[in-house]
Amino acid sequence: MHITLRQLRLFEAVARHGSISRAAGELHLTQPAVSMQMKQLEDQIGLPLLEQIGKRMFLTEAGEELRGHVRDITERMTALNAAMDQFRGLERGVLRLAVVSTANYFLPELIAEFSARHPGVRVSLQVANRAVVLSALADNATDLAITGRPPDDADVLAEHFMDNPLVVIAAPGHPLASQGRIALQQLASETLVLREPGSGTRAAMERHLAAHGVDYLAGCELGTNEAIKQAVRAGLGLGVVPAQTLELELQAGCLVVLPVEGFPIVRQWFVVHRTQKRLSAAARTFHEMLLALKPARVQLSSM
Repeated sequence: MHITLRQLRLFEAVARHGSISRAAGELHLTQPAVSMQMKQLEDQIGLPLLEQIGKRMFLTEAGEELRGHVRDITERMTALNAAMDQFRGLERGVLRLAVVSTANYFLPELIAEFSARHPGVRVSLQVANRAVVLSALADNATDLAITGRPPDDADVLAEHFMDNPLVVIAAPGHPLASQGRIALQQLASETLVLREPGSGTRAAMERHLAAHGVDYLAGCELGTNEAIKQAVRAGLGLGVVPAQTLELELQAGCLVVLPVEGFPIVRQWFVVHRTQKRLSAAARTFHEMLLALKPARVQLSSM
């Protein structure tokens, strides 16, 4: 068989998406080009790998077997690239990062600093929810992951590099905005605008309130911190967000941080990689750069 790595990469994308058209879109190719490569791959192997049932595409038994081998080959190629990057040092290479969306508030500045020091290294940044980030880590699709809650997995190493305080926010015209110290129990009578179920911010807030015996009135559920801030500005309730997301709103005076008893809830940022991962020189350098940060907490008095 004369199978090429290009054909295997195309097959992996088709298998992952369950669609030739979506795989073509991801790889910036035409659908006929991908279809032709899949036909040539099947001809080389001598077995059907894909089958169309209705509007859906499935892998045949042979296709499932090939997919497993493609994963092994991809991991070996990634390991090879990492090994060669180690020899090349920081003159070239790729740094692959997968980060949860909230980290995008502070990470671009760090990436810019890294890129200024090492212009030959290309940075590939994936911003997604926690489940996708951890999936990229498990699939060896990223060098380093940055998340507020590391996985419960013995196969990974997670190291704290920065604090991530959660604060209660309100519109400036909200009745609580003019009060001094606010008892935690007062939140029980206020509507809270919430992140979606599964959000680390929401889980931390719910654990904190439950530990103090405080119920809350659930308002709308929104999928991003930006949406939470907009809803709070519109008067839909109070919100709980990472303090690191508030710099512009506090400067503009369109949101205020409430001095609620028991807040901020201090979570942590972790940089995570697989324990058996052979980090490239670029990944090691960025990892060391993160750990060199002082994990200082955001002081409410400075907001």
